[in-house]
Amino acid sequence: MRELREDVKYIIEKSIEAVQPESSVKKAIEKAGLTGPVFLLAIGKAAWRMAKAAKEKLGDEIERGVVITRYGYSQGEIEGIEIFEAGHPILDRKTVEATDHALKLIESGKPDKILFLISGGGSALFEKPADGVAFEDLVEVNNKLFRSGASIVEINTVRKRLSSVKGGRFARLVAPSQIYTLVLSDVLGDRLDSIASGPTYPDSSTSEEALAVIEKYALNLKPEVVEALKKETPDRLHNVQTEIIGSITRACESAATFARELGYNSSIVTTSLDCEARDAGVFLAAIAREERFNRPTKRPAALILGGETVVHVRGEGLGGRCQEMTLAFAIAADEMQNVTLACVGTDGIDGPTDAAGAIVDGNSMSRMIDAGIDPQLFLLDNDSYHALDKSGDLFKTGPTGTNVNDLIVLLCE
Repeated sequence: MRELREDVKYIIEKSIEAVQPESSVKKAIEKAGLTGPVFLLAIGKAAWRMAKAAKEKLGDEIERGVVITRYGYSQGEIEGIEIFEAGHPILDRKTVEATDHALKLIESGKPDKILFLISGGGSALFEKPADGVAFEDLVEVNNKLFRSGASIVEINTVRKRLSSVKGGRFARLVAPSQIYTLVLSDVLGDRLDSIASGPTYPDSSTSEEALAVIEKYALNLKPEVVEALKKETPDRLHNVQTEIIGSITRACESAATFARELGYNSSIVTTSLDCEARDAGVFLAAIAREERFNRPTKRPAALILGGETVVHVRGEGLGGRCQEMTLAFAIAADEMQNVTLACVGTDGIDGPTDAAGAIVDGNSMSRMIDAGIDPQLFLLDNDSYHALDKSGDLFKTGPTGTNVNDLIVLLCE
């Protein structure tokens, strides 16, 4: 098992390195022929690194700028650019203060060009409540949506209509400034109107769909919030150019390449995994069981998946979707030999924890039982973090500087 663990760790780490944003940002700026003077705005968990790369490329052509990233994700000063840290995955008042500051700077300077750098987490880190919507309402709606098991597209369909900057409203707000948007995608299918809730992209969703999400998950919201959901967002914009510079597809392709270099027969199963996390774990255990018969891939096999599962929170425990998936796999794959599964958030953070995910094998469940816990009960309580901590299977990287969904690697010797 030790060799499989080392191999899967190597594959994960090298694949995350392959989707770091620096070179992609610089290439995209050069391709667009962007020159100054430029106002820079960067939002998301990769905002600092994207902004640093842009500053290295454009230098003094960036007149002013603002970075808004998650607490602990900035890595020092960037000359001429103000850096703010705020809450994620649930926004806090620092989010609104930083967003309001950026909007005031743009309004006072009226720049001809804005370089807008977007990465995962932008929905929580770039926010100004819509008219009639209180900050507390936003927090309440976000909490309810996250606990409901709604997909990220469904969540963002609702969030857009409660915001002054989401769903294309930021682009309309700063017009006629021309916006050059570079995107590090963390949304399945790279839907530009859903990544960071699409602040500079025409919105393809409707108020009817937003209300349907509320009804689907039986969310009880205040009347003023429901009224805000009835207002449509811009479906046309004329002052924006947008390019995706990184996605989970590239991370999966890199993982497959690194696995082949280690001698595995690698296959990308999907780059759009979208289901309950624990269901995905059970399914992957069933796939691992089939590998005894060299299917779907001849052993030694590396099966690569990317995507973003969901967790329907029913318990009171601590964890994230990657940890929930691996715990479910560990239970279903109990005593299965020569298999190892890694599921990792490429940003280095899985849910509200300090772990990126976990690496488990056929002996993980035994280690939990030896530590005196019942992993089934921990799974029922959505307490995957503490179960995996007991088995020594948590995988911690710290902030990685990028964010392109979750990367899953199943190795079968």
